[in-house]
Amino acid sequence: MTDPIADFLTRIRNAVKANHKVVEAPGSKIKQEITKILFDQGYILAYKFDKDEKGHATIKVALKYDAATKVNAIKNLKRVSRPGLRQYASVAEMPRVLNGLGIAIVSTSKGIMTDAQARKENVGGEVLCYVW
Repeated sequence: MTDPIADFLTRIRNAVKANHKVVEAPGSKIKQEITKILFDQGYILAYKFDKDEKGHATIKVALKYDAATKVNAIKNLKRVSRPGLRQYASVAEMPRVLNGLGIAIVSTSKGIMTDAQARKENVGGEVLCYVW
């Protein structure tokens, strides 16, 4: 697999479209940080970091749905920077997703954070994905 982050986002995107409640994916530190950001921003209901029977890290994500309308909190996930074409942004060029309604997840020298946190910390970095 050449892009594990894209695989993780695709698993979540496919689970949302299929109306699954839980999605499981192979884990890594960067995926754990992305999952924590999605939880903190209210896009997912819960998450659990675990190990499978072989000792490999896994991530279980409980997707968040509105009880009345059964609409998912995640409308779309889009991978921006990829192994073949890295996308970097300075603080001045930091993207705003849907004019502030979505978030951009950015890998900076101070860790993985949202675009708003990166502006607040005054750091730029690699734009990993957009979530709205």
